[in-house]
Amino acid sequence: MAVMEAAFDPHWREAWTRRQVENSLATPHTYAILIDEHGRALDDGAAAGGFVLARRAPGEEELLLIAVRPEMRHRGLGRILIDRFSAMARDAGAERIFLEMRANNPAERLYRGCGFEPIGRRANYYRTLDGTAIDAITFARKL
Repeated sequence: MAVMEAAFDPHWREAWTRRQVENSLATPHTYAILIDEHGRALDDGAAAGGFVLARRAPGEEELLLIAVRPEMRHRGLGRILIDRFSAMARDAGAERIFLEMRANNPAERLYRGCGFEPIGRRANYYRTLDGTAIDAITFARKL
């Protein structure tokens, strides 16, 4: 939750609450990947540098959330997280992976660099704190 609170600007309303994360992880096909500031699996006592929250379904997986602490960005941690997520999805038998983002999200460059391509758009799907509507873009990648 510390990474979530640091990584997501409240203006965009993208962060999940503790209850949303707990409820999601309580379902059998949702999981998290946590890494430290060096991109290694998180050990007890180490501070989290980033995380992925993902959901598995037959033949596919969805990246629900990805976050890296702001002071640790531009070190390749986002790519490490996506690579681990992709490998886990492939190992679980997924043929495609998906994610959704707001249209003006600077992470689009990372997603495209990792092989994701836009496959759909939902007009006015997200709302900022001031009520501004922003489209959602769905991306997919074949494994």
